[in-house]
Amino acid sequence: MTATSSPAAPSPAALAPAAPALAGPDTPFAVVDVHQTRRNIARLRARADRLGVPLRPHVKMAKSLDAAALLHDGTPGPITVSTLAEAEAFADAGYTDITYAVGIDPCKLPGVIALSGRGVTLRVLLDSAEQARCVAAAAGEARIAVPAQIEIDCDGHRGGLKPDDPGLTGIGRILDDAGCLDGVLTHAGESYFAPTDEERRVAAGHERDSAVAAAGRLCADGLPVPTVSVGSTPTAHAADDQTGVTELRAGNYVFLDLVMAGLGVCAVDDLALSVAVTVIGHRPEYGRLITDGGWMAMSRDRGTAAQARDQGYGLVADLSGTLIPGLVMTATSQEHGTLTARDGAPLPALPVGTRLRVLPNHACATAAQHRGYHVVDGSRGSAGAPAIQAFRPRVTGW
Repeated sequence: MTATSSPAAPSPAALAPAAPALAGPDTPFAVVDVHQTRRNIARLRARADRLGVPLRPHVKMAKSLDAAALLHDGTPGPITVSTLAEAEAFADAGYTDITYAVGIDPCKLPGVIALSGRGVTLRVLLDSAEQARCVAAAAGEARIAVPAQIEIDCDGHRGGLKPDDPGLTGIGRILDDAGCLDGVLTHAGESYFAPTDEERRVAAGHERDSAVAAAGRLCADGLPVPTVSVGSTPTAHAADDQTGVTELRAGNYVFLDLVMAGLGVCAVDDLALSVAVTVIGHRPEYGRLITDGGWMAMSRDRGTAAQARDQGYGLVADLSGTLIPGLVMTATSQEHGTLTARDGAPLPALPVGTRLRVLPNHACATAAQHRGYHVVDGSRGSAGAPAIQAFRPRVTGW
């Protein structure tokens, strides 16, 4: 018999299954580039280090344990949340230093108490004596401190007390008597409408000054103010002096979006979130392409409409992430997105079945339309669409 040689064993790389491509999952679906995410996180972290103020990232935008793991190098650190469901999910994952930065509903205090009983420091936010009395009563009944911060209105954007509000120290006294006063918190929401570097720098200064002034009034009345918390993505990137501030909050900076790019906070290339859609029809008589991604995939947010450059419902890129010149999602219905060309650009010849990626106006609103993210790594330098590395679920509910 003639001896035959055994075939060479395949290499581990050959045995490993190929990573799925963006052409695989049914559209629409959310795509996150982990390379851009890491770069965005590192940028603001470096700025906070220069300012000498610790970051308390807001996880309400990504609502993802995996994204949050990038914020503190894989170790649970201080975070901000916008729902009790987020607080519970992150507490389950080992996060014990959490600020719940939405005015407290007294009906949610039992949930807050329950988390405190598990060893979680969960700060609540309020701006009225009524809320303060509810927190004080709940804390007294449970025989547990419920740290509470007084919300300061620095720009008329939303809730809170003005720094000179005569009721400020009275609220502080109610909380302090119950052992619950934890300081002040403010958010410069109007900075999302500040289109120049100087306007955002001024907004950051006013945000800081408002919080520090409120803290000063409380201190002058003999009340403790361990925390002076400020922040928004535009002001966090613009601030040049945070004297008197103890922590900086921001959330959108992790993914960024077209509103931030329109303000000049970032470049379009920095956007980490997109939505994959498919061309499902042509209307050449109207100069339109139709996709299967409507407002249910993109959200109704039209945040760039008030900016110098209206980006419709999003800018359109190919699957590699390269923008297609002039192509914009200009209209949506529930499950249909309409693409048109602007600035004299020709409408590209994209056959039915062509997959695209749409960069959103508002990352928080768009992310909320999806149950999770298909994660890619744009740093890997593939010639075409990057491969999907993983699927990461989002925290949902309130």
